Amino acid sequence: AFANVAAFQRFDPAAPHTSRCVDEDLNRVWADETLFGPRDSVELRRARQLQPFVDAADLLLDIHSMSEPCRPLMVCGTQDKNAAFARRLGVPADLLIDTGHPAGLRLIERGGFGDPASPRLALLVECGQHWERAAEDVAIDTLVRFLHLTGIVDDHWAATRTRLPLPTEQRLVRVTEAIVARSADFHFLVPTDGLGVVLQAGTPIAQDGDQVWCTPYDNAVLVMPSTAHVKPGNTMVRLGRFEPL
Repeated sequence: AFANVAAFQRFDPAAPHTSRCVDEDLNRVWADETLFGPRDSVELRRARQLQPFVDAADLLLDIHSMSEPCRPLMVCGTQDKNAAFARRLGVPADLLIDTGHPAGLRLIERGGFGDPASPRLALLVECGQHWERAAEDVAIDTLVRFLHLTGIVDDHWAATRTRLPLPTEQRLVRVTEAIVARSADFHFLVPTDGLGVVLQAGTPIAQDGDQVWCTPYDNAVLVMPSTAHVKPGNTMVRLGRFEPL
């Protein structure tokens, strides 16, 4: 399913970031109390259309791109079972287990996808920056491999449509905390390369008014840092550590 059609129809090359959503982030509205509550928005209407299909799915791949340049990243939600599924998929090189989003429940955490005891599995692939040509190849390659792994297509069909080689190895980043903007004055104090590593604990990395955030440990990984959508309550970056697989 093509998810946020209304936002896509508003796309303006002169202001590309403004078409990310119409009223709110479509990937923060998947809790029952939000979906079935009284609130209304363009994104909620679309989520309510998609909800029956999502709830009927056993396996789900949510395909995204990012506001800032970054290597492709497989977001496995909060569950190790999804990271194991990503290892079977084999792509991309970097996997992520995080702590969820304070702004709302994501699609890959809805229902059984977020329950460690459920056999339902969900992955979210961040393919690269929105307008990078390489992100298209990552999206199609990941989808083809997902369809093959789940038995929907045969070996020959998949082999003739994959676009990228498998990485030589995969690494897991486990997020320990998120940094959330308190105001529109939020800004970073260090270079913000996606999946960049800050070597020393205690390094100041971001500031919002009197609040200064420092790295809590050595070799802290900056996961999807961005100031493209700064407003109170938005996650600006997540901090994590590489773990052996």
